[in-house]
Amino acid sequence: MAQRQDVGASPPPKAKPRQVPNRFSPNNHRTISLSTLRVTMARRYDSRTTIFSPEGRLYQVEYAMEAINHAGTVIGILASASPVAGEDTKTTSSDDVAMSDATTLAAKPTEPAGIRKGKRRTGIVLAAEKKVTSKLLEKEEGTGEKIFLINGNLLSGVAGYTADANSLVNYSRNVAQGHLMSYDTDMPVEQMVKRLCDLKQGYTQFGGQRPFGVSFLIAGYDPHHQFQLYSTDPSGNYAAWKATCIGSGNSTATSLLRQDYKDTMDLDEAIVLALKVLSKTMDDTSLSSDRVEFAVISTDEETDQPHVRIYKPAEIDELLKAQGLTKVPDAEAAKKS
Repeated sequence: MAQRQDVGASPPPKAKPRQVPNRFSPNNHRTISLSTLRVTMARRYDSRTTIFSPEGRLYQVEYAMEAINHAGTVIGILASASPVAGEDTKTTSSDDVAMSDATTLAAKPTEPAGIRKGKRRTGIVLAAEKKVTSKLLEKEEGTGEKIFLINGNLLSGVAGYTADANSLVNYSRNVAQGHLMSYDTDMPVEQMVKRLCDLKQGYTQFGGQRPFGVSFLIAGYDPHHQFQLYSTDPSGNYAAWKATCIGSGNSTATSLLRQDYKDTMDLDEAIVLALKVLSKTMDDTSLSSDRVEFAVISTDEETDQPHVRIYKPAEIDELLKAQGLTKVPDAEAAKKS
């Protein structure tokens, strides 16, 4: 039975819809800073590696590069030993020999064409700072944290996540060995760099994958282009250098290399410069093999074939001691005081 309604009584009031304030409205009393708004908008585009922001940026790739800036420093220096300005590198031609006096030639034998006395060594130096240090680590054969041998003519230094570096180093070794088995010759340096960067770039354009958080310095030698030094980054980009640096101390090291690097530098001078720059980028000016890895790629004087030398801890200590950069033990420091 329907309820009776009194005549003249007002109807019950209707419920008002709930007003949801717009936090982006200018009438809203809550103030939002411009930086907070930018962060909120940026988070819409950094969840996937395949989404570009309105500014054309890939945030996941930039995050991977930021991880490299917190890794240990790696320095690479190419020693080409170019002729010093004013040095006579003139070769002897057949016409000059014919015009010279026979008795003079007999008294002073001519040197082979293009050969200069005291030929200086050429090559590439890699020096790296180790972040993981412990007295319990096995040091006799090195820890392999920063510098890796890829092939007989290829050497690499890494900065970033070590696990990502191990995966890419194994990939590079397989590629180099496959080329050696197929063509019976060492893989050209730039060809190896391209293969590595193609893989790294592929992980920036497919969903469900993240970029590799590691950068490489690749030093190598091939008969056509001689010694070459390349750097790669997580985006798959690469560049050739005479001297460069990756890792946490790259800004300081780059400025020092710009000041002190010379095209006429030989391998011995490059070793001294690499240790000098590394000591200034690290926290301590006194270094030891616990925190340093060192390697050199050069050519054998007899066979003219590439030769890679990764220094052992004892050899690194001797090298640092010769340059006056070694860390003085506590017992010796107490005696001197």
